[in-house]
Amino acid sequence: MSVKVERMEQIIQKEVAIILRNEIKDPRIAWVIITDVECTNDLSYAKIYVSFIKNDYTNEAIFESLEKAKGFIRSKLSGHLKTRKVPQLIFEYDDSLDKGNRIDELLKNV
Repeated sequence: MSVKVERMEQIIQKEVAIILRNEIKDPRIAWVIITDVECTNDLSYAKIYVSFIKNDYTNEAIFESLEKAKGFIRSKLSGHLKTRKVPQLIFEYDDSLDKGNRIDELLKNV
């Protein structure tokens, strides 16, 4: 992977987190955490891995809100990127935090 792609992933992760925190008023998205971003080599797609802090909403409801806000996030992101083309955003659930917590619980019980 090139340095350009890695740098773009870092910028997208930072900027999307700021947009989610400051620009979107949907309470379902308030506790979303961006854990990682993977871009294709041509920067046409960005897969954004998200996790959630415990909340009152189901994962499906949160993903529905993210899908509805995807166009808004992408338009705001275009103002922060210095590229001609803004990648399509794909949100995916990152279960690594859940797995880590489960391993911690198992280790505590041993």
